[in-house]
This record gives sequence, C-alpha cells and structure tokens, in this order.
Amino acid sequence: MKAPEGKYAWTATVGEKGQIVIPKQARDIFGIKPGDTLILLGDEKRGIAIPPKGTFAELFEAAFRDQDGDGE
Repeated sequence: MKAPEGKYAWTATVGEKGQIVIPKQARDIFGIKPGDTLILLGDEKRGIAIPPKGTFAELFEAAFRDQDGDGE
C-alpha cells in the first residue's frame, strides 16, 4: 500500500521511563533537533498528536492576545 504524498506513519517503543524515540526520518522531515520542546495533544477517543514545531508559541500567542488582537 502506497501512502498518499506527504503522509507518513512510524512506530516507536515506549521505554521503562515512558520515553519514546522519534524516528530519524520523522525528525529530519519536521526539523526536530535535540533540545527542542514539543507539545503533545491528547484525546481519549482519537489518540495523541504532536503538532508541528512552532505550534507551542502560536498557541501561547493566541491565548494571551487581547480581544482586539493586537497583543497589548
């Protein structure tokens, strides 16, 4: 089965400390480097998602933006 362009699937094993290793191909494609902070979103019915890098900053910016949207 050929995956649609731009779509990927990987597996990862959870270690004793609850850590997973992100596969190298995924790190390369998404520019994930050692020391990067990733955000994990969870939904009990749909599973866990790791949004693209930068989403963390965008979420905080949106959360702290005032009602006028100018951030002040």
